[in-house]
Amino acid sequence: MISITEKTLQDLQFNTVLETISDKCNTTIGKEKALEIKPLRDKDSLMKSLLQTSEYRSSFDNNNAIPNHGFDSISHEIKFLGIENSFLEVGSFRKIAALSETVNVLLLFFKKFTDYYPNLFEKSSEIEFTKVIIQQIDEIVDKYGEIKDNASPDLLNIRRDMNVVRGKVNQSFGMALTQYNSLGYLDDIKESFVQNRRVLAVLAMYRRKVKGSILGSSKTGSIAYIEPETTLKYSRELANLEYEEQEEIMRILKQLSNQIRPFLPLLIQYQDFLSDIDVIAAKAKYARKINGILPNISNERRLYFRDAFHPILFLTNLQKNETTFPQTIELEQNNRIIVISGPNAGGKTISLKTVGLLQLMLQSGILIPVHERSETFLFDRILTDIGDNQSIENHLSTYSYRLKNMNYFLKKCNNKTMFLIDEFGTGSDPELGGALAEIFLEEFYHREAFGIITTHYSNLKMLANELPFATNANMMFDEKTLEPMYKLALGQAGSSFTFEVAQKNGIPFGLINRAKKKIETGKVRFDKTIATLQKERSKMEKTSQNLKEEEVKAREESKKMEQINSKIKQKLESYQELYDSNQKLIYIGQKIDDLSEKYFQTKNKKELIGEFLKMIEIENTKRKKISAKELKNSEVQKKQVIEEVKVKVEEIRSAKKEKKIKANLVEEKPKRIIKLGDRVRMFDGKAIGTIDSIEKNKATVNYGLFTSKVSLDLLEWVSS
Repeated sequence: MISITEKTLQDLQFNTVLETISDKCNTTIGKEKALEIKPLRDKDSLMKSLLQTSEYRSSFDNNNAIPNHGFDSISHEIKFLGIENSFLEVGSFRKIAALSETVNVLLLFFKKFTDYYPNLFEKSSEIEFTKVIIQQIDEIVDKYGEIKDNASPDLLNIRRDMNVVRGKVNQSFGMALTQYNSLGYLDDIKESFVQNRRVLAVLAMYRRKVKGSILGSSKTGSIAYIEPETTLKYSRELANLEYEEQEEIMRILKQLSNQIRPFLPLLIQYQDFLSDIDVIAAKAKYARKINGILPNISNERRLYFRDAFHPILFLTNLQKNETTFPQTIELEQNNRIIVISGPNAGGKTISLKTVGLLQLMLQSGILIPVHERSETFLFDRILTDIGDNQSIENHLSTYSYRLKNMNYFLKKCNNKTMFLIDEFGTGSDPELGGALAEIFLEEFYHREAFGIITTHYSNLKMLANELPFATNANMMFDEKTLEPMYKLALGQAGSSFTFEVAQKNGIPFGLINRAKKKIETGKVRFDKTIATLQKERSKMEKTSQNLKEEEVKAREESKKMEQINSKIKQKLESYQELYDSNQKLIYIGQKIDDLSEKYFQTKNKKELIGEFLKMIEIENTKRKKISAKELKNSEVQKKQVIEEVKVKVEEIRSAKKEKKIKANLVEEKPKRIIKLGDRVRMFDGKAIGTIDSIEKNKATVNYGLFTSKVSLDLLEWVSS
C-alpha cells in the first residue's frame, strides 16, 4: 500500500502536472477528476490505468481513432431524478439521450477493436449497452429539444386547434388592418407586437375611433397599440389552448421522467465512464506532448531511468525554444544510494526532482518521458525533503523542521522506500550537522532503502565512497568556463568549486588565499583533489566525444575507399580480359598473314589448307568440349536469343520507318537526278559508291572492292 504525504506532492510539484492534464480534459467533471489523481495503492489497478492510457496514446498514431467522448454534464438531472415525483425539463432529456448515444458508440467501437484496445475494452465491457433510453426519449422529444406533436393524442388535438385559431386571429387582424389603414387611422409602421400579441399601430388622435383593447403606446405617445375587437375573441381562445398545451406537456414530461427514473444507476455509470475516458484521453494527450511512454515495471528492486526528462522543465523550455538536458539514473540492490555533489546551479536538485516526480507520475497512472528501455519497480513510500522548509506557523527553524522530517523518515523508512533529500545536513553547524547527517545516511543504508541526496559536505562524500552499495555522483562543469553542463556523472564526487567560482566572480586572489588558511588544510586539499579529478573527467568526456566523431569519420572514409577499390578491381579485370582477347586475335591475324604470304610465294593449296587446319586444331584444344545435352541446351538458348533479337530488330525497324515517314511528312526533300560519276548511297545504308553506268532504271555502283547493280529509286545522291 503506497503512502505519499501532501508535502511530497508539493515538493515534487505533482499538482502542476495535474493542472496541465486537467486543462486537456473536454468536460467539467473530467477536469475535476484529473485534479484529484493520486498514487494508486493496488498494483492491478495501477497497471490497468497505465495500459489504458498507453492504448489511448497509441490511437493518435494509428488509423483507428477513438470516437469523441465529450458530453454535457447531467449531474443536475441525476439529482432531480433521485427525487420522487419530480420531473425534468425537455432540454434535460436531450442531454440524457446524447450521453447514452455517446456511450453506445464507444462501447461498440471498443468491442470492434478489441485487439487494439484490450484494456479499454475491458473497462467498457462493465457498462450495459441499451438503446431503450434513446428510443423512449426520441418518441417524445425531437432533435431540436422540442416536444413532438404526436407525443400524445391530446397534445396533437390541442396543437391542431391552436393552428386553426391562429389562422382565425391572423384573418380577423388582416381585415381590421385593411379597414383602418384605408381610413388613414394607422401610422406608417401599421402594426407591431405587444405582450407577444399582434396589435395595430394607431395614430393617437384616432384611438377612440378604433374598436379594441389598448395594450400600450409609444414613448412619445403619438402611437397607440390596439388589439382589434374582432381579434380579441380568438386571442382569448388561443390563450386557453396554450394553457392546455402547457398542462399536457407537463403531464408528458412527468410520464417520461418516470420511464427514465429506473435507469438512474445506469446514467450515473454512463457519466462516470465518459468522465474516466476524458481523463484517460487527457493523460494520453499530455504523454504525447512530453513524449511519455510506459517503461517496463518489474518485480526486481531496480530503478533505471535512461534519458529521463523533467516534464515541467521540458514543457517550459519547449515554449522558450530552449534545450532540456536528459539524465540517466540507476538504482539497484548493489547501488541503492546516490550522493550528488558539486556547485550550486549545476542541476543537482532538478536531477533529484526528476527521479521523484517521474516515479510519482508512474505510480499515479501517468506515462513518463524516458527511453523505452527504462525500467522501475513500485515503491510503498516516497519520502522527500526538498527546499527551505522553515515553518513560521510552528516557530520552527529550517534545521528544527528538517530534524522533525528526519524523525518521520526514520519511522517510515524500509526496503520499499525511496527517499530524496536536497542539501542534506544543512541548516546547522557544519561539523555537528554533518556528523548527524552521516548517521542518518548510515541508518537509511542499513535499512536497504533507495535514495538520492544532494550535499556539499565532504564527510558525506567520503561515506558514500566507503559504503559498498552507495555511489558518489557529480553534475559536470566545464573546467575552463565553470559553466554547468547539466550532465550527471556517476562514480565520482563533485567539487563545490567554491574558491574557483569566487575567483571567476572577481573576488581578490589575496582574500581567497586568506580564506583557504582559515580552514583545515586537509579539506582544501580534498576539495582541490576532487576539483582536479572533475576537470580531468570533463577533459576525458570531451576527448572521448572527439574520438567517437573521428571514428565515425574514419569508418565513412574506409567505406568510400572500399567502394573505390572494388570499382578499380572490376575495371582492371575487364581491361585484362579485353587485352587477352585482343592479343589472341593479333596472334591469329599474324599467323593468317604469314600463311597468305607463304601461299602467295608457293601457290601450294594443299600446304596452305594443312597449315590452316593445324592452326584451327591448336586453337580448338584450348576450347572446352561441350556435351550433346549442353550443346542442345546451348542451341535452344541461341535460338531463343536470336528470336528475341529478331523481335527487337523488327521493333527498331518499324520505329525507324515510322520516324522516317514522320520526317518525310514534316519535310519532303526535292529528289535530285542522279548522273554518271555522282557519289551515292542506299537510303538504309552507310557505304558510299560512285555511279559507273546507268541502264534504264538501274545503276552500277562501284564501292571500290566490288560493284553492285541497284535500282535508282533506292539510291540517295551524296555529292557530284
